[in-house]
Amino acid sequence: MIQQITYGKVTWLNIINATPADVDRLSKMYRDIHPLNLEDLLSLSERPKLDIAETYLFVVMHFPVLDPKQRLTRSHEVDIIVGNGYVVTAHDGLLPPLTHLFKQVEESQFHREKLCGKGANHLFYVLVDQMVDYILPILSQIDVSLREVEEGIFSDDARMIIQKITMIRRNIITLRRTIRQQVPIIEQLERIDHPTLGEEQEEYFGDIADHIHNARDIIDEDSEIIASLAETADTLATHRINEIIRILTVISVIILPLTLLSSIYGMNIKLPFDTHPNAFIIVSVMMLATVVVMLAYFRKRNWL
Repeated sequence: MIQQITYGKVTWLNIINATPADVDRLSKMYRDIHPLNLEDLLSLSERPKLDIAETYLFVVMHFPVLDPKQRLTRSHEVDIIVGNGYVVTAHDGLLPPLTHLFKQVEESQFHREKLCGKGANHLFYVLVDQMVDYILPILSQIDVSLREVEEGIFSDDARMIIQKITMIRRNIITLRRTIRQQVPIIEQLERIDHPTLGEEQEEYFGDIADHIHNARDIIDEDSEIIASLAETADTLATHRINEIIRILTVISVIILPLTLLSSIYGMNIKLPFDTHPNAFIIVSVMMLATVVVMLAYFRKRNWL
């Protein structure tokens, strides 16, 4: 499906889940776009890249989207073609900053003039800038989750803490991979000398590069933090298991002589006190004394 907005000399074509018919229509509108780049629009599994043609730029980028229900981050691709007087965006319709921006431009004369009135290169800059800025709230959510784990890591519910750590680590891995792949693309856009962008865009893309570098530094720091928290959680879980094993071992050692004593008095042979009218009480006192002596010994050795 192709959505089109035209203002002045600038046209924005927004393609959601591109089909061969959409690509064929686009090829007839802009015959300078290479067939291989048009073919890439049909695949939403391309690696990030920047193709520089004589009359246009073809950019493939990936940006994260946070699922609020499952609290999982997934990477989504957007293909952008920017040429003289036009911008083409192709995506799956799941990138909130892109869909929100198109809706604003479509419904508001003010936004059409603000974004499209300054040329296709300015519209392209705003698109990339909005999608890079969208990463920051996701990173803030990761920081909130990290603080929750830090505050609850010493609680008794170790299973929930480990589950949270696993979810956060998965999100961090996705974000780290996604952000790192975009850094060289934006750095190229900052340095590129192309008539489509113009010289004045270098400073703007330099600002985007600062933002993506900041995001990369944040996610690298978060990766180190979650690794430390995971190590701490593993240490605490091991300590709790050792405590449980120690208690169970003490119980087993205490029960062992009691079992031996009861087994001996269960044999069908003559034994001390077996004919005594208070034999049960005597044997019970002997067993209780054994337990007290063993507990005192364990306490003295600091095993309890």
